[in-house]
Formats: sequence, structure tokens, C-alpha cells
Amino acid sequence: MAPTDPLNAGGVGQVRTERVRLFDADNPLRLSSGATLAEVDIAYETYGTLNADASNAVFICHALTGDAHAAGVHEGATKPGWWDNLIGPGRPVDTDHFFVICPNLLGGCQGSTGPASVNPETGRAYGLDFPLLQMSDFVAVHRALLTHLGVQTLTAVVGGSLGGMQVLQWALAHPEQVRNAVIIAASSRLSAQNIAFSAVAREAIMRDTGFRAGHYLDEGTLPEVGLSIARMMAHITYLSEEAMAEKFGRRFQDSTTPRHGFGVDFEVESYLNHQGETFLNRFDALSYLYLTRVMDYFDPFSEYAELGHVRAAGTRFCVLSFDSDWRFDTTHSRRIATRLEQSGCATTFREISSPWGHDSFLLEIPAYHATVRAFLERAREEALR
Repeated sequence: MAPTDPLNAGGVGQVRTERVRLFDADNPLRLSSGATLAEVDIAYETYGTLNADASNAVFICHALTGDAHAAGVHEGATKPGWWDNLIGPGRPVDTDHFFVICPNLLGGCQGSTGPASVNPETGRAYGLDFPLLQMSDFVAVHRALLTHLGVQTLTAVVGGSLGGMQVLQWALAHPEQVRNAVIIAASSRLSAQNIAFSAVAREAIMRDTGFRAGHYLDEGTLPEVGLSIARMMAHITYLSEEAMAEKFGRRFQDSTTPRHGFGVDFEVESYLNHQGETFLNRFDALSYLYLTRVMDYFDPFSEYAELGHVRAAGTRFCVLSFDSDWRFDTTHSRRIATRLEQSGCATTFREISSPWGHDSFLLEIPAYHATVRAFLERAREEALR
């Protein structure tokens, strides 16, 4: 498919997802908990061309329900990758200059090893026997993928929400590998409210009769009601009140008068039902449990209280928030920026005005894109000196 296809006008064109086994029985992945995974497969995509000295790579870390397909279009697809407006020729993450890498993270369900994968020791899906993960485990696998691709250092690592948390973990743990870090709408420590939202979502999944103590894949059931409710509730937190008022108001779905019943009557109810139903076709309930729990425990500044090693490595940070985001409001981003600045790390912070809430990081907002573009252009120019 040519880049001029209307699905991906001016973008990277047709792409495909690759898959690689990064760890095996002879070289297992040892997790931060001490547990091991004998086999780890990772799905990933790349865009652009790696230069001769492998110095132009940019790594994209996806959010909770994202995947490796960040840009371009798959054959027969009806829409481009989830961050296609940001990645491509002439776009803020410019594939005319950068070699862009985006994997589906460990614990995911879009081609990478996760709790729905087959446990090689039992021949059955891991289910809840899959070990709990930490943010550092995501980064360990990301780094193994870099080794596979022949890349040692990165011009930048970029991510939003959970993706931004991965960026922060990577830059604090291995700053020598990350020349620039772009952290968007993220948090370094979830609030009680954030943990509460995820707790209710997990309970909805685990209390579903189809969950079967995590063995639903072997028993031929699915916790469809619980997973759809989890998605519906989460989606409310991704939109601001202003965005919901503009999109739906109090409009009725199919009439101008109320039905006065418990069925779907308002447009917003129909929208949430649709989000819940479509989510069932692309995401696994176990991955939802595991990935949200990683976010709950994430608190990197308690581990890296002193950041002299980051300052010495010279890693530069760009921390962005959105003024209508109430899931990870600006105080979360300010905390990150303040800790970095107090430690002498080169840090740029900006709050972007947007009415669209947490989902703003996925949208084409001019001030947001201009900030990312300028930061990465400076990074590229410095790399050429």
C-alpha cells in the first residue's frame, strides 16, 4: 500500500508486525521478582531506516492497551496504527531521520509472551501462574530487543501514560542508553484514586463467572462481562468532563424523548457499551490484570533516590502533561520534572492546553506535537555534531 493511501496519507505506508524469541530455556529471562520465564517472544514493528552506526534509533513504549502497531497500516486494515499522527515522514517522530522501534510489551496479548501464552512446562496457558511483573522487567525485554536489532544507544525513548512510566524507568536505570526521554501524561507514583480505579476493574474481571480462577482459556470461557465493564469504567477516566459534554451532552441515542427505563438511552451509554464490546475482540483479561498491577506498584524515585548517575550520563528529559487530564493530572508530571530538576538533570516541562483529557496524548494537538518535534529535532542535531 502506497504512503498516499487515504488511511495513511503521508505516513510510513504498509507495515507488518515481526516476532522474535528473545529468551529461551538456555537463556531464560530472570525477572525482578526472582522468577524466570523460559521462553519470551516479543512482537514488534520498525519504521524508517537504521543508519550505518545505529545511532538514530527512537524507541516507542505503548500504553496499557496499546500494541506494537504504532504507525502505518497493515494489509487489509481499516485504520492506521495508534500513534500514526505522531510517527512518519515529516511528523514529530520523523522517519525520514529516525529508525523507530515499537514492541508489544512483556505481559501483553498482541504477539508478546503474557499470561495467556502457553507455559512450555505444562502445555497450558499460564493463567495466574504467570509471574507478577515490574516496570524493570518491561525495560529488560526492551533492551534485549535492542540487542537483537543491533542498537546500543537510543536517540530517544518516547511514551505516554504507562508508556511514559517505562521511559522513566529506563532512563533512571540505564541512562547511558537513553540520550533523550519524552514522558507524556504519565506518573511516577499512582495516587490512591488511580489504584482504586484499577482495583475495581480487576475485581469486575475476577468476579465474572467466566474467569474460572484465571483458567478460562483452558476451560473455553471468557470473562466478557467483567472485561467490558473494566474497559467502560477506564474509558470514562480517559476523557475530561468537557470532552464528554461536547461529544455526548445529555442527548438520547435513538429519540428526542427519554424511554425511562434501564436500557441504553443516552448517547454516552451507547458509546461506553461499544467501547466495552469492541475491547473484547482485541484484549485479554489476564493482561489487563497484570499490566494494571505493574502500574500500581511503580515508584522509581524510591529506588533511585539519588540521580547523580542520570545527571552524569547527560540524559535530557521532556515531561508533558495536559490541563484537562484528571487520570494523571499535571501534579503527576510536575513531580517527575521537579525530582529530575532538583537532581540537576536537564529537564523541559510543559503543560499543554487540551479539552480531551488523558486521551490527549493520542491526538494531533498542535502545541503538543510542536513540542515533541522541537525536542527531537534538537536531539537529532546534537547527535550529528
